[in-house]
Amino acid sequence: MATQFEDALFKDVFTKNKARTGNLLKAEDVEITGKAKISCEDDLDGVRILLKKDANDNLKEIKFVCSCGQSKSIILDYAD
Repeated sequence: MATQFEDALFKDVFTKNKARTGNLLKAEDVEITGKAKISCEDDLDGVRILLKKDANDNLKEIKFVCSCGQSKSIILDYAD
Protein backbone atom coordinates (compact mmCIF):
# COMPACT_ATOMS: atom_id res chain seq x y z
CA MET A 1 0.00 0.00 0.00
CA ALA A 2 1.44 3.36 -1.00
CA THR A 3 1.42 6.10 1.62
CA GLN A 4 1.43 9.73 0.55
CA PHE A 5 3.24 12.25 2.69
CA GLU A 6 2.49 15.95 2.68
CA ASP A 7 4.92 18.65 3.72
CA ALA A 8 3.82 20.40 6.87
CA LEU A 9 2.97 24.08 6.43
CA PHE A 10 3.80 26.46 9.26
CA LYS A 11 2.28 29.91 9.66
CA ASP A 12 4.70 32.85 9.40
CA VAL A 13 3.87 35.54 11.90
CA PHE A 14 5.06 39.09 12.49
CA THR A 15 4.86 40.66 15.93
CA LYS A 16 4.66 44.38 16.52
CA ASN A 17 7.55 45.86 18.47
CA LYS A 18 5.73 46.66 21.67
CA ALA A 19 7.16 46.51 25.14
CA ARG A 20 5.93 43.32 26.76
CA THR A 21 6.71 41.29 29.80
CA GLY A 22 7.30 37.56 29.71
CA ASN A 23 6.71 35.30 26.72
CA LEU A 24 3.05 36.13 26.21
CA LEU A 25 1.92 37.36 22.78
CA LYS A 26 -1.49 38.97 22.48
CA ALA A 27 -3.61 38.30 19.40
CA GLU A 28 -3.77 41.99 18.47
CA ASP A 29 0.06 42.16 18.37
CA VAL A 30 0.46 39.29 15.87
CA GLU A 31 -0.06 39.39 12.11
CA ILE A 32 0.00 36.20 9.98
CA THR A 33 2.18 36.95 6.96
CA GLY A 34 1.99 33.64 5.10
CA LYS A 35 2.83 29.95 5.26
CA ALA A 36 6.19 28.19 5.07
CA LYS A 37 7.71 24.72 4.80
CA ILE A 38 10.77 24.09 6.98
CA SER A 39 13.21 21.23 6.47
CA CYS A 40 16.39 20.38 8.34
CA GLU A 41 19.45 19.13 6.48
CA ASP A 42 22.07 16.87 8.05
CA ASP A 43 24.61 18.24 10.51
CA LEU A 44 27.88 19.28 8.90
CA ASP A 45 30.67 19.67 11.50
CA GLY A 46 28.21 20.77 14.21
CA VAL A 47 26.26 23.14 11.93
CA ARG A 48 22.60 22.41 11.08
CA ILE A 49 21.18 23.83 7.87
CA LEU A 50 17.50 24.82 7.91
CA LEU A 51 15.73 25.49 4.61
CA LYS A 52 12.56 27.58 4.65
CA LYS A 53 10.30 27.54 1.58
CA ASP A 54 7.00 29.25 0.87
CA ALA A 55 3.81 27.34 0.07
CA ASN A 56 4.83 27.22 -3.63
CA ASP A 57 8.22 25.54 -2.87
CA ASN A 58 10.25 28.71 -3.55
CA LEU A 59 13.31 28.86 -1.29
CA LYS A 60 13.00 31.92 0.99
CA GLU A 61 15.64 31.48 3.71
CA ILE A 62 18.72 29.41 4.47
CA LYS A 63 19.66 29.38 8.15
CA PHE A 64 22.91 28.00 9.54
CA VAL A 65 22.66 27.03 13.22
CA CYS A 66 25.88 26.23 15.10
CA SER A 67 25.92 23.75 17.99
CA CYS A 68 27.08 26.65 20.21
CA GLY A 69 23.75 28.44 19.60
CA GLN A 70 24.80 31.12 17.10
CA SER A 71 22.96 31.37 13.81
CA LYS A 72 23.31 33.17 10.48
CA SER A 73 20.60 33.54 7.84
CA ILE A 74 20.51 34.19 4.13
CA ILE A 75 17.14 35.62 3.11
CA LEU A 76 16.22 35.44 -0.57
CA ASP A 77 13.95 38.11 -2.05
CA TYR A 78 12.47 37.42 -5.47
CA ALA A 79 10.87 40.86 -5.85
CA ASP A 80 11.85 42.92 -8.90
